Parts: sequence; C-alpha cells; structure tokens
Amino acid sequence: MRRIPVVIASALLALAGAVAAGPAPREITRWEAPYDYSQAGIAASYVPARPATRRWTLCAAFPHIKDAYWLGVNYGMVDEARRLGVALRLVEAGGYPNLQLQREQLKACGSDPQVDAVILGTVSFDGLTDVIGEIAQRVPVLATVNDIAGEGIAAKVGVSWHEMGRLAGEYLVRRHPGRGEEVPVAWFPGPQGAGWVPFVDRGFREAIAGSRIAIRATAWGDTAKSIQRNLVQGTLDEHPAVRYLVGNALMAEAAISVLRERGLHERVGIVATYFTPAVYRGILRGRILAAPSDAPVLQGRLSVGQAVDLLEGRKVARHVGPRVQVVDRAALKRIDLDDSLAPSTFLPQFRYEPAAQ
Repeated sequence: MRRIPVVIASALLALAGAVAAGPAPREITRWEAPYDYSQAGIAASYVPARPATRRWTLCAAFPHIKDAYWLGVNYGMVDEARRLGVALRLVEAGGYPNLQLQREQLKACGSDPQVDAVILGTVSFDGLTDVIGEIAQRVPVLATVNDIAGEGIAAKVGVSWHEMGRLAGEYLVRRHPGRGEEVPVAWFPGPQGAGWVPFVDRGFREAIAGSRIAIRATAWGDTAKSIQRNLVQGTLDEHPAVRYLVGNALMAEAAISVLRERGLHERVGIVATYFTPAVYRGILRGRILAAPSDAPVLQGRLSVGQAVDLLEGRKVARHVGPRVQVVDRAALKRIDLDDSLAPSTFLPQFRYEPAAQ
C-alpha cells in the first residue's frame, strides 16, 4: 500500500475541512433607499436563495456578451439557475450603441407568456423606461449590473459605478501623493451613452481633483477590444508623455500588447476600472497595476436569486450588490476569484432548462 506524502496528506485534510465547513460567508452591500447611490450602503451577509418550488422561467437581456465581464455574469446566472431549478433564457444586444435592438429584445421577453420575470442589464440609463413600464404591468423587471432609472424596476443588483471610478482614481493619487510635478494620464471611460459610464467618469474625476494626477486625453468608445486598441494607439501618438492609461477593462487588455510593441511597458502604467480574466492575468504578471472588482459572477448569482425570491413571494432586499474591492498583486491572495471570474472552460450559454422532475 502506497503512503501519501505528508505534504499532500495535509493539503487533502485542509481541503476536506474546507468542504465540510462550506463556503466562507461573503459580505455584500444593501441599500436601504433602493437605487440611490448618494446614500452609503450597509454591510450585509450574502444568504443564497432557497431552491424554487416551481419551474419559473427568467429572461435576461444583456448589453452584449463579447467580453469576459458579461461572460462572468452569464456564468453566475446559469449556475444559480441550475442550483435553484429554474429556466433561464438570454438575449444580448451586441453592444452599447444598439439601444433599439435591446428595446425590441426586452419587449419580446416581456410579451412571452412563458417568461415569469425579466432581468435587464441595460445599454442606456433611461432609454428603456417606457418599455419597462409596459412590461412591468405583466411581469417583474429586475435590473442587473448597470445603472438604470428606477421607474418600473422591481429590484436591482449592482454597485456604484461612481465608486468604481473613484477607487481607480484614489489608487493613482496614493501612488503620487502630495504636491509636485503633474502626472499626465489618458482616460478611457467607455462608450458614451452607456448607463454606467457617466458615473465611473464622474467618480474618477472627483477622486483626482486637486491631486497631481491630470487627465491629458479622454477617449470614448465601445468596449470592443479592437476599438479600444485603436483608441490607445491614437492617444499615444498624440500624447506621448502620458504616464498611465486608465479606463475600461478592454482598454487595459489591449494596452498590454500596444505598450510592449512600442517599448513603453516599463514607463507607462495601466489601471483598469473593472476586473476581468485578462485583467487578472495582467495584474498577476505585473503588466496591469490594479482594478476594482465588483464580482460579476456573484452579481449574476444575486440577480437570479433575487428574481426567484420575488416570484416565490419571499422577503426581498430590493437593492444589493457585492462589496467592491481594489485588486492589485498583493490583494490576489485574499480575494475570492470565483466571485469575479467564470471558469476558463465556460462558453456563453443562452438557454438553460432544468431537468424534468
């Protein structure tokens, strides 16, 4: 009989103990005044929803699923739908400029007699308010991730994108405290008109006000990697003195190779305003300095659980979200990556049907 080495045995015992104890409790945030980020949220414990008593059908509408952020939300939703025993359908608009397409997709979800609730990740803060009002007369409409006007919304999962931008700005201010020479940065907020972008933009600008950090260029654009790569290249051509590239995760991903090609990776730093697998790898390898994480996988889980609790007539916190954490290389050891990143093998899943009982 082969003996198990002591180190491996100890690891197995530790793993067994962790499994027996179950997952560590997560801290989330709850807003007593729903949808109002001007008031600070309060800390709360994440209590997963109980399985559904009937086979509800949820329809989720995403802005797109072309980057790993929304893939993480997709994974969280599908995995939670599986755990709770409900059906999930997904439609995606293909990008933030496609407001009219998302309006049509939302109407189709809301008019489908098989759909019991709609979960909306909006492309526009208030461009769907009238459609939401119509649908809400038949089924509840819940918001996920992106900021949205509150009219017609039954419940919401999300964090303050103002805070996401503020935390990215504060990170840079801490790197360059006090007075002294200005530190020029290029700022890539994301697509103009998207519900979350004005908030992240305002938060970043407020955080750096009065500091040495100075925005020398602002480049808006859809969160497609090719578009962001072009924006980074054009900005560096016009503003070669910038010390940091700051903004959306697709910009940060694209900037790694652009800086390497130009021999600037030692001189120009990158800070992202949200966290994706590629941003994680960039931080791990020292190519990206930091990014706030709003745990998109957990947001997907929370949204499905919130919808099921609402349909089951259970008590529902109308507005909750993960606790936002700034992730740098040192923080990688203490955060729960499973709340932020989908498994590497996960592909977009547009339909989940629970097994027949």
